[in-house]
Amino acid sequence: MNAVQGIDVTVPPSGGGCVECEAGAGWWLHLRRCAQCGHIGCCDNSPSQHASAHARSTGHPVIRTFEPGEAWFYDYPSSTFFDGPDLAPPAHHPLDQSVPGPASRVPQDWRHRLP
Repeated sequence: MNAVQGIDVTVPPSGGGCVECEAGAGWWLHLRRCAQCGHIGCCDNSPSQHASAHARSTGHPVIRTFEPGEAWFYDYPSSTFFDGPDLAPPAHHPLDQSVPGPASRVPQDWRHRLP
């Protein structure tokens, strides 16, 4: 790990989509990457909120956006956004992946299903 607690710049992301949503045939709005272990989870505006659940269950304090064109980090304990180091690639989900995604599992009334 580097000098920022909760960030390991050498760990790649766990995949291109939310680990738990993929396992359960769910869908997500946006994706977040655990900056410590690379776990990809769905954001708190997604139905299942797996990224924050991962942080609570593991104690891993920092996430990074996993969206194209974004590079912010978020520290759960202090509720602050910040700029951080480059992480092991890739820096975002595949460009051909829909938002919300994956397209084949997003219900037509998805806007009404968000928290």
